[in-house]
Amino acid sequence: MTDWSHRRIAVTGAGGGIGAEISAGLARLGAQVIALDLHQPVGLPASVRTGVLDVTSEQAVTDLVHKLYDSDTTAVDLVNCAGIVENDIAAEDMSTAQFDAVLSVNLRGVFLCCREFGRQLLARGGGSIVNISSMSGNHVVNHPQRQCAYNTSKAGVSALTRSLAAEWGASGVRVNAVAPGYVDTPLNSLKPDKHERWLADTVLGRFAQPAEVFGAVRYLLSDEASFCCGTELLIDGGFSLR
Repeated sequence: MTDWSHRRIAVTGAGGGIGAEISAGLARLGAQVIALDLHQPVGLPASVRTGVLDVTSEQAVTDLVHKLYDSDTTAVDLVNCAGIVENDIAAEDMSTAQFDAVLSVNLRGVFLCCREFGRQLLARGGGSIVNISSMSGNHVVNHPQRQCAYNTSKAGVSALTRSLAAEWGASGVRVNAVAPGYVDTPLNSLKPDKHERWLADTVLGRFAQPAEVFGAVRYLLSDEASFCCGTELLIDGGFSLR
């Protein structure tokens, strides 16, 4: 079984919802967690280190990784959870700036973090990266909300995960992904007009709880998943079966 007490794990997008649950869950297992978000994360266990990180800034990501390794040379695994979604904008009405904003966080940010943490893991002979993609990356969601930028960004995360796994797996760095469906988070609670359709399209007829996404992340980070390389676990309650 995995000994989490010797693991350092950074989690982006840790300010709420899925990222906060992942950070708290890993801390409960005994891991040394670095919880990162655009604003200082709050409400996490006292053992969790927190910090501010703009994943779209190459310099900020580079500086953070160097800072982590200046104080401790132990490898730092990574969970990429930072993400945003456009607010139901038809493709023909979407500005280039709106499209770029979603891709910048959801795809470019994942790449930057994977690259900088990956360099350190490669130098140390191995480690684990888990990216939070989405069911929307493989099963286009365009109702009741329109979200072409989000769908595109998450498809990119899925492809990036497989590409990095193919490049780095032989060097001991496993890169995998978790693709959630609709999850009971503060972000989704702000869209009550869409809940009926979302639940009707989900075979299990309910939202996932953040802890159910954490369970998949925990597995992929663990020693029990040591033969998973380029795997994407779909946690969608049967949405893709419709």
